[in-house]
Amino acid sequence: MLKLSRPLHLLLAALTYTLGASIPAYLGKPFQPVAFALGLAGVLLAQLCMALLAEVFRPHNEPLVEGETPQQKETLRNSMLYISVAALTVTVFIIYLLYINQALVLPSLREPQGGAFLFLLLSIILVLAYAMPPIRLANRGFGELALAAHIAYLIPSIAFLLQAGENHRLLTILVFPLTALALAYFLILNFTTFTADQKYQRATLLRSLTWERAVPFHHSLVSFAYSMFALAPLLGFSFNLIWPAFLTLPFAVLQIIFLHHISLGGKPNWTLLTVTALAVFGLTTYFLTLTFWLR
Repeated sequence: MLKLSRPLHLLLAALTYTLGASIPAYLGKPFQPVAFALGLAGVLLAQLCMALLAEVFRPHNEPLVEGETPQQKETLRNSMLYISVAALTVTVFIIYLLYINQALVLPSLREPQGGAFLFLLLSIILVLAYAMPPIRLANRGFGELALAAHIAYLIPSIAFLLQAGENHRLLTILVFPLTALALAYFLILNFTTFTADQKYQRATLLRSLTWERAVPFHHSLVSFAYSMFALAPLLGFSFNLIWPAFLTLPFAVLQIIFLHHISLGGKPNWTLLTVTALAVFGLTTYFLTLTFWLR
C-alpha cells in the first residue's frame, strides 16, 4: 500500500506547501506556526486521499499489485477506501480547527478575504473529481493536469493564504511556471508507462494527445515555465528572488534533449529521463523555497 499512496507526490506536496508559506515571511507577514502545521497536515492528507481513492476506483481488470489474488485485491481495496475516508474526514476537521483558531476566514460580503477557505474547498473537490466516478478525471485524460494543479498551484496557494490572508502577484508569478513544470513531469511519467496504458486502455494525457503532439507540448511547457521566470523582473520583482530557478535550466535542456531523442526512435533511458524531469520540478521549487526563507 505504501507504493500506491505515492509517497513522492506527498514529498512534492510538502515542498510546494513550504514554498507557499515562505513567501509571506519575505513580504513582512508574521509567521503563524499553528496555521502552518495544520495546513500542512491537511494538504498532505488530501494528497494521500487523492492517490488512494484513485486506486480504489481503478477498473477491476487492472491489478493493484503484481501477482495478487482476488481476495488480496478486495482486502487492499477496502483498506484503501477506509484510509481515504478517514483522511478526508480529518482534513475537514483540520479546516474546522483552522477556523476556530482564526487562521481561516469564511467568505462573505463583510469578509471578502476568504481565499484560503475557497482553495481548501477546491482542493477537496479536485481530489474527489480526480478519483471518483462519474467524473474521475484520472480516466479522462485530465488526471495529470489535476495532479499538477493540486500539487503546484492549489497547495502553495493554500499555504500562502493561511499565512498572508490575501493573494499577491508574487505568488502568481511563481505557481504558474511551477504548475507547467509539474505537468511536464507527469507527462514524462506517461511516456514511461505507455505500454501498460495501451494494454489497459487508460485515458492518460499522453494517449489523448498522441506522441506527435505530446512531445512538442512537453517542450512548450518547459519553455513557458522559464519564460515566466524570466519575465518576473519586468513585472516589478527583483531578479535576485527568481534567479535560483535558473539553476535547474541545464536539467530542463537535458530533459528536452532526452525526450526529443526518444521521439526520433532513439533507445530510451526512462530512469534518467524521469529523474531529470523530477529534478527540474523538485529542485526549482526547493531553490525558490530556500531563497525566500533565507531572506
